[in-house]
Amino acid sequence: MRRLALSLLLFGAVAVWGWTFVLVKEAVAGYGVLSFLAVRYAIAAAAIAALTAWRADRRSLGAGMAIGVPLAAGFLLQTFGLRHTTASNSGVITGLFVVFVPLTNRLLFGQRTERVALAAIAVSVLGLGLLSGAAPHGVALGDLLTLGAAAAFGLHVALLGRYSKHYATGALTLGQLVCAAALFAAACPLAERLAWPTPRVWGIILLTALVATAAAFYIQTLVQQRLSAIQVAMILLMEPLFAAVFGYLLAGDRLTGVQIIGAAMMTGAASIVEVRPIFFRPGPSA
Repeated sequence: MRRLALSLLLFGAVAVWGWTFVLVKEAVAGYGVLSFLAVRYAIAAAAIAALTAWRADRRSLGAGMAIGVPLAAGFLLQTFGLRHTTASNSGVITGLFVVFVPLTNRLLFGQRTERVALAAIAVSVLGLGLLSGAAPHGVALGDLLTLGAAAAFGLHVALLGRYSKHYATGALTLGQLVCAAALFAAACPLAERLAWPTPRVWGIILLTALVATAAAFYIQTLVQQRLSAIQVAMILLMEPLFAAVFGYLLAGDRLTGVQIIGAAMMTGAASIVEVRPIFFRPGPSA
């Protein structure tokens, strides 16, 4: 029952993330990306600090800040990418993070990568070509930036999965958010003019800060301490589906037949990487 409750919590967080692709795209269309992220993460960090700072230990905070670096890189690339691609494309391409997780584990921790995972990566790249190449203006800059975001998120998930069990949930979450907020705030004056958000942008900032950042990343950190990487990844794989659904319902996103095939190839390849270990013993590794 406890595992089911945790799975449902993470499922809810993933649904929120899928929804906010549309909202964030709207917000950064007329407001600075770094300004948006800096304010969003500062508010999220303040919210978590109000609940957990009194019992946060330095060891967990330090680990969280280190893990927060790829998290910040992922959101920076993803948010800039949303300026140049659709919410649906962004959601699907972000889902490729599950392909980058085994690559990260191989490079950093020496874990073997199965040949099926390498094949899935090749299929995913081909799918990305169909998804982006079939767009009216060819391969979109936003798609390439989002692919970089997927790599950063893959690194984040791998690090969080490996180290979250050894640190306090609240302090680890706080460290990640403080690190991201500090990086965005430091870079903001160098890249764009500071401006006061409109009431609509303020609403999106508050929603994404409190629900899609503070609450959602606390939930992810908590769940990754208690559920296996396979269980977590299978739930996270629903994010592209939610992004596509909300993009269709709220933003009028539409995919051509070729783009749908590309998106299906990417999602299917990522799903196979995660589902296969449940049913089959690992095969030869590369």
